[in-house]
Amino acid sequence: MCNEQALTPDPTSASLNVQFDRLYRATDCIAWTVGESVICLIAYFAVVRLTRRMTSTSGALPALETVTLERDGHVLLIGLNRPDKRNAFNQAMLADLARAYGLLESDASVRAGVLFAHGAHFTGGLDLVDVGPNIASGDLPVPPDGRDPWRLDGSWTTPLVAVAHGWCMTLGIELLLAADVRIAATGTRFAQLEVQRGIYPFGGATLRLPREAGWGNAMRWLLTGDEFDAAEAHRIGLVQEVADDATAALVRAREIAHTIAGRAAPLAVRATLTSAHLAREQGDAAAIERLRPDVAALFGTADAAEGVQSFIERRQARFQGR
Repeated sequence: MCNEQALTPDPTSASLNVQFDRLYRATDCIAWTVGESVICLIAYFAVVRLTRRMTSTSGALPALETVTLERDGHVLLIGLNRPDKRNAFNQAMLADLARAYGLLESDASVRAGVLFAHGAHFTGGLDLVDVGPNIASGDLPVPPDGRDPWRLDGSWTTPLVAVAHGWCMTLGIELLLAADVRIAATGTRFAQLEVQRGIYPFGGATLRLPREAGWGNAMRWLLTGDEFDAAEAHRIGLVQEVADDATAALVRAREIAHTIAGRAAPLAVRATLTSAHLAREQGDAAAIERLRPDVAALFGTADAAEGVQSFIERRQARFQGR
């Protein structure tokens, strides 16, 4: 074990390598060499309470017609808000979610997002009367300030936690699959029923559900359009947790988002997502090639120095994202 009593902070040293060298000499942790830098592997990820939520200094959020936006410290809350239509997506709602996702990725003060829904249901899926003609013509434009609402347009670096309740139909499942962490309330009803409407899922379910759930589990629901419940969604990996009800599910989603935003270093979170996406999109070899260079770059950041200093001082780290 590391001998914490032998560790005393050196406020005069700005060198992260010096700090790690001191830690190595004072402990019996394992060390290895990256270039000329001796790096000591230390377990400083202690179990702590959720950090105090910081108030963002960013500007006002845009007012959208069918999606609400709210800052909660470094977390952006994105609420589907067409409850009288069971949050069915028309063209305006697709555009509003695209703009919300654009903000999620472009606002430097945002470290995590939560996608949820107002009203009794997550979403009834697409409003085919409104959107159908655009689907048929292939014309589903994304606003200039937005990102693809299905999150199929390249790399994404800000974690998103999605929470479902009530109906979670067609597009709703694809919105969950596009998120990084998914929560569902007990009683949530799922169905990927496009095949019962003469079309097929075009928002990523055919790619993502087999990958997340396995081929047989995915095809069981994609090819039949049958309805399934939250317990089955959890069993196949569509959601990671099931909460007692909609309120509890949203609370849990916000807790997870605040853990990411408040306790994890933003640059480290982005590097983690980038590495995982690189492996998924280009294969393990491409990701392996970047592991050592990218972690070496992280060790040169102020946040990494803060991580070491917080371990020495036995306190929670205060990361700034630089």
